[in-house]
Amino acid sequence: MTSHILIVKNMVCNRCVLTVENILERSEIEFHKVLFGEIHLKTALTTPQKELLQQQLLRVGLEIIDHHTGAQIEKIKKLVMDKARNEVSDTENKQNLSVFLSTRLNYEYTHLSSMFSEIEGRTIENFFIEQRIEKAKELLVYGQKTLSEIAFELQYSSTAHLSSQFKKVTGLTPSHFKEVGAIRRQSLDKV
Repeated sequence: MTSHILIVKNMVCNRCVLTVENILERSEIEFHKVLFGEIHLKTALTTPQKELLQQQLLRVGLEIIDHHTGAQIEKIKKLVMDKARNEVSDTENKQNLSVFLSTRLNYEYTHLSSMFSEIEGRTIENFFIEQRIEKAKELLVYGQKTLSEIAFELQYSSTAHLSSQFKKVTGLTPSHFKEVGAIRRQSLDKV
């Protein structure tokens, strides 16, 4: 079973996956599966199919990435989001972010970091912090865990460290954010 993989920029949520699946079905493009940031096609696209797919994806804020650097950036983002949300193995969860990315992508972290900063205009670490804070916001809104439980789950060294980063990123303390609720929460694809 041969699979042709397209890398898609900004596909970071389940709604995005469903949207892409619908676009592929309407366009009668056969595919094996659609994952965050990837489309696994059964056959390579013709030029007209690719142009049509690109247009339809652009309408919903997504984009096919043809060049290697863009594809690497999307892979970095996906891995950072997985790690920030604890959606990796226990062994990988215990690794430093730099070791985790270097191991998964088979590149030196300094190369990944400089490439990411050049393209994105922010560091991998800043993106990682933003993703962790979004997860913290989600957990605060649900209201089922204490701040110390959230700090532990997101592997902060202390509740104070989480609170400090939370305030730096959002401008609010976690307790104040909890009071105002989900109003300030962004969807992950907007981060």
